[in-house]
Amino acid sequence: MKIYVVSGLGADFKVLEKIQFPEHHEIVFIDWLIPYQNEEFSHYVIRMAEKIDVSEPFYLLGYSFGGIMVQEINKLKPAQKIVILGSIKSDKEKSRLIKTGEVTGIPRILPVRLFNQRTAEMYGVIRKFFDSKNPKILQYFTVRDSYYLKWSVEKISAWKFDENPDVIQILGDRDIVFPIKNSKPDFIIKGGTHLFPLMKFKEVSYILKGVFA
Repeated sequence: MKIYVVSGLGADFKVLEKIQFPEHHEIVFIDWLIPYQNEEFSHYVIRMAEKIDVSEPFYLLGYSFGGIMVQEINKLKPAQKIVILGSIKSDKEKSRLIKTGEVTGIPRILPVRLFNQRTAEMYGVIRKFFDSKNPKILQYFTVRDSYYLKWSVEKISAWKFDENPDVIQILGDRDIVFPIKNSKPDFIIKGGTHLFPLMKFKEVSYILKGVFA
């Protein structure tokens, strides 16, 4: 069976490359698309889902923003199982920072030029203060199109979704992007930051082996 995988905001498959997926499944990565100008999120989801073959059963797995995306894709093309890593199951699980962005609408008024290479580098430096053991984060932050980044931040802030009880959620207990206190995950990665799929890949691999057995 195929497992369709969507990585985190601005990230490619490398942040998940150490995970050992069950050998009897085929892993298909869905790359992020650059959104059209003023593209609605619902239309973007349709484009992201085009790669999925519904002629046979499949699984969905998403990391971070990819977790949000696979849950939206599942509404169009239902999967046998949906697994999210370092992500949230509904808008009720948003962090205080993300909720502030939703209420104030600040992400909408930020200029596109703010989401540039220099900003990305600053983000990497700041992340080091919170998670000194993480590798160089920018080597995984590869999709740096300014409009894509601004658009994505807007959509995450504005995201509304009712929890699907069938979604399997895996969270790190030190994640500052999606704090565990806002969720009731099915599996908890001890000592896991937001980059736990990379830093705690053995634990993640073990869990996925059971989930996708």
